[in-house]
Amino acid sequence: MNCCVPDPATLQSLITEIEACAPRPHQTGLLAAVERLLPDCAFRFALTRGGWYRAGGLIRADGERMAVTLADWLEPELDACGGDLGEFLDRHADEALLVTRHTGRTHYLVAPYGPDPAEFLQLEVEELQEVVDRKLWDAAAPPSDTEELSDPINPAPASPQVVGAPYYRFRRLTDIRQVIARLQAPIGGMHPMLRFMREWRASRADSGNHFSDHWIVALREHHDQYNNIVLSATPVSRHARQLKTFQWNDTLSGLEAGRQLQAFDRAAGYSSAWYFHLVSGGLTPRNIAFTALHDIESGFGYLGDLDTALLYGWLREPYSI
Repeated sequence: MNCCVPDPATLQSLITEIEACAPRPHQTGLLAAVERLLPDCAFRFALTRGGWYRAGGLIRADGERMAVTLADWLEPELDACGGDLGEFLDRHADEALLVTRHTGRTHYLVAPYGPDPAEFLQLEVEELQEVVDRKLWDAAAPPSDTEELSDPINPAPASPQVVGAPYYRFRRLTDIRQVIARLQAPIGGMHPMLRFMREWRASRADSGNHFSDHWIVALREHHDQYNNIVLSATPVSRHARQLKTFQWNDTLSGLEAGRQLQAFDRAAGYSSAWYFHLVSGGLTPRNIAFTALHDIESGFGYLGDLDTALLYGWLREPYSI
């Protein structure tokens, strides 16, 4: 499959096409747009993650737009009042000003192009919608300084109200193989994400499953103490919300322990799922590893050779990601 990150011109066309789409259920319009621009890549919807937001702008109670961003309006208005907060409040007392925010969720689309766990493209598209967040200030308890206008400790509540229709914003298109190659390993060790994928390839999970069938990779960049950009990558299960935690206690062992591990794998849709959720996500309690080790040494063979090898490797050098 000739699937790769597109050249800059095609990428810009993709961004334009995505951001012209109106969000629809199941992201059908988004998928269609991606298929038109990247026909060689079989992208499919993977996961939606939400619960975040970005700062918005300023409107009047009747919906009239005052500013796209609060800071762009607030700073010159305060300057026009000579920095006098009292004069500012008097000037705008009758305007019923409301601060907005953009609630967001991120849609992940994946397109595998090779058998290796890292051989897939990951497309991230944000879906945002502007809503009323708060009053600029509470007339019954006016702010004591200008900082409380931009970042109040106790925001003045306002009635929930949608300001605009939802819309898409392109975030990134990433070749995960290239990301894994860039990750900085600890001295004398291996980056946990690389180890996670190598263990996937060596496990029963790799049989008939691509890594991206069950996981996406959450990416984040930050600056270290020397102002260098550091990339972090974390696996996120596509199906964690549908998986139940184990009904486990310290006395559980033997055949019942094996049944629970096998039931977890069936629910997840692939073998060895219990191990990968031990390493990432926390759905598999750590004491399961020690129970399984005891069972192996007692002659129970419910794990099989590959899972047993994963377990021994983890017990020698435990890690989580």
